[in-house]
Amino acid sequence: MSDRAALDPFAVTEFTEFADVPGPEAERCRRLFRMLAAGVSIVSAQGPAGPVGMTASSVTSVSMHPPLLSAFLATGSGTLAALRRSRAFGVQFLAAEQQSLAEDFAGRGGDRFGSAEYTTVLGVPILRGTLAWSVCLVDDVRRYGDHALVVGRIVATHTGEGTPLLWHDRRFSRLQHQVCAVQAAQ
Repeated sequence: MSDRAALDPFAVTEFTEFADVPGPEAERCRRLFRMLAAGVSIVSAQGPAGPVGMTASSVTSVSMHPPLLSAFLATGSGTLAALRRSRAFGVQFLAAEQQSLAEDFAGRGGDRFGSAEYTTVLGVPILRGTLAWSVCLVDDVRRYGDHALVVGRIVATHTGEGTPLLWHDRRFSRLQHQVCAVQAAQ
């Protein structure tokens, strides 16, 4: 037994004891993953033939010091290839009314930036009118299954106002703000 395991009985020092445990079948995992609610983002980069981008819902903050953001991208995506080459990428958080933009960037192929209004910040294509955006320098890329975890150091950012577009149970959704009245107990 390692010293760490002796001090913390819940510490897992090696996963080899679980290596032969079969996981649930793929459909059960798909149903599980559909229950996650997430904000909808577009990850963009400058490719050799122009700007590229894709819709992503696996984007999250990592650290404030240094400021880091992460995204999971499909290993075969052109966006992943472009950001690996350029070593920089943008993340745009979409507002609730930008569902059509999310759908455009979720499709396969085509010129996603052809009809989209965008600018470049530090050489990275950034869509105009989004809820918020950041430009990141690639800090790390690691493959996990059929996706790659991309961690970026934030070097520029802008935030606007509004409510985010959400993805849950294979469909787009919006936050429903409810006002709750609190009554004093008698």
